[in-house]
Amino acid sequence: MQGRHPGSEMQVRHKRSLFSSKNQSKMKTFLLFLLLCHVSSAVKHTLRYFLTGSSGVSAFPDFLCVLEVNNIQAAYCDADIFGPKQDWGQTVAEHDPDQVHVYRNECYNKKPFLFKEMISTLKQRFNQTEGVHILQLMSGCELDDTTGQVSGFLQYGYDGEDFIVLDLNTLTWIAPTPKAVITKQRWDTERLRIEYNKRLYTEICPQWLKKFLHYGEKTLLRTDPPSVSLLQKTPSSAVSCHATGFYPDRALMFWSKDGEEIHEGVEHGEMLPNHDGTFQMSVDLTVSSVPEEDWRKYHCVFSFTSVKYNITIRLDEAVIRTNYVSSSVSHGAVAIGVVLFFLVFLAVCITVWIHRRRIRLILCQ
Repeated sequence: MQGRHPGSEMQVRHKRSLFSSKNQSKMKTFLLFLLLCHVSSAVKHTLRYFLTGSSGVSAFPDFLCVLEVNNIQAAYCDADIFGPKQDWGQTVAEHDPDQVHVYRNECYNKKPFLFKEMISTLKQRFNQTEGVHILQLMSGCELDDTTGQVSGFLQYGYDGEDFIVLDLNTLTWIAPTPKAVITKQRWDTERLRIEYNKRLYTEICPQWLKKFLHYGEKTLLRTDPPSVSLLQKTPSSAVSCHATGFYPDRALMFWSKDGEEIHEGVEHGEMLPNHDGTFQMSVDLTVSSVPEEDWRKYHCVFSFTSVKYNITIRLDEAVIRTNYVSSSVSHGAVAIGVVLFFLVFLAVCITVWIHRRRIRLILCQ
């Protein structure tokens, strides 16, 4: 059931649009999926399905599906592959083969047909005859461990833009773009389908999420502390507080002065996934306007939002890591390099001279 899988490339942070990324091409949007940002003090777990259908893309599956639990890929399928990507995913499948059969049928038969049909309809509606066209679906559920509250979500994107979203509270479809109004009007009349989706994402999905959390507890419920460093490119550039290797991604990082969080002169970077399933993030502080005697008042603080865990590092020139070389050291290095080059050149010349002299002596003899 295991095999090649391109799905691990498909992650991107949530920005202004659920299905768009600034300055990204349609093809890149196709290869990337999004993760909802969630910053909360409660312990929340998520199960997400990412489905993608395409038209006009060569050497890539026409349809594929990725299942993630707490941002870790649990399963993947396309026309050639169907199977779990984690040991605990395999365990869940073994304990509920009937549900796995349903998923297999959805992946191989129902969903590819529906996506192909929907892409064809949208291409005709928008008078699109050529080029790459992408239809994406993100759906799933979120479970609050503390309160037991469950929330579901289901939303479509087309060609890198939000297209239509199901509001599971009002049980109506929302059209973020005028292009989707026709679809909204038609889908709002399909009451049985809406009721089915409500049950699927607010009742069935949470039960599956709990199964994954149970069998994958050692991985999904673990806490890995980060390695935190202060980095700086040049003495005049901002100091970056960089944390990497932490899990889960429910974490905060900020700069403080005299124990109070500050925002002026601070720039937050995106939280990004590492190849091993952990995460990294950074937050920069502009220090050019900070007097040297006040540096001791500034601290970088990292904390998990789901557990009581903090790391605090004081702004200190002695602990800042940099590859900057001062001008005096740089000039010295250049001088040493010139001397070494001259010595090597001289040694080569002497060696050549001695070699030629020996040849002359041999010829004379």
